[in-house]
Amino acid sequence: MTAALKILSGAQLRVALLAPDTLRRRTLSKILVDAEYTVVEIDDRPDIVLADGVSVPSNEDRPVVILGDSDQSAQGSLPRDASAHQIDAALRAVAAGLSVRFPAATEPGFLALDESDVQKLLTPRELDVLEGIIDGLTNKMIARQLDISLHTVKFHVESVFRKLGARTRAEAVAKALDSGHLKTIKL
Repeated sequence: MTAALKILSGAQLRVALLAPDTLRRRTLSKILVDAEYTVVEIDDRPDIVLADGVSVPSNEDRPVVILGDSDQSAQGSLPRDASAHQIDAALRAVAAGLSVRFPAATEPGFLALDESDVQKLLTPRELDVLEGIIDGLTNKMIARQLDISLHTVKFHVESVFRKLGARTRAEAVAKALDSGHLKTIKL
């Protein structure tokens, strides 16, 4: 039975734990047992492999979740300090055929441009969409007001977020108002 079928049927997954540090291995084993996994050796036909601080052989054909490494060849990677819940969720997701990656802590949603560049690069339509956001309008309301499609509004909202270095509508409004991006003359 494959790991994905075991998940669907509710059967226990067999996890091989690779960890060189004895104390860490005990801690991770307890997490796995508490989450109702069966911990087995790598040679005992595991359904999935959990590797902590070790490299997995390149010929490993079973799904692998790596702790503390962002190895893009592994199906799953988590930070070394991942919680028991995160480890459990990653193992189940990877066993079901999904990929799991943790974002870098310093990774912004969109890279901000220099402020002088933003003023030059906000298009008139992006300014219109930004004004709609400031007025508290939804994307659908902005689309109606500007007589453009909802898809086009979403595209402009994403572009405004990227150019302002914002992740939310509120942050975009604050940055636009603080930096004076809306100093346009209305005729």
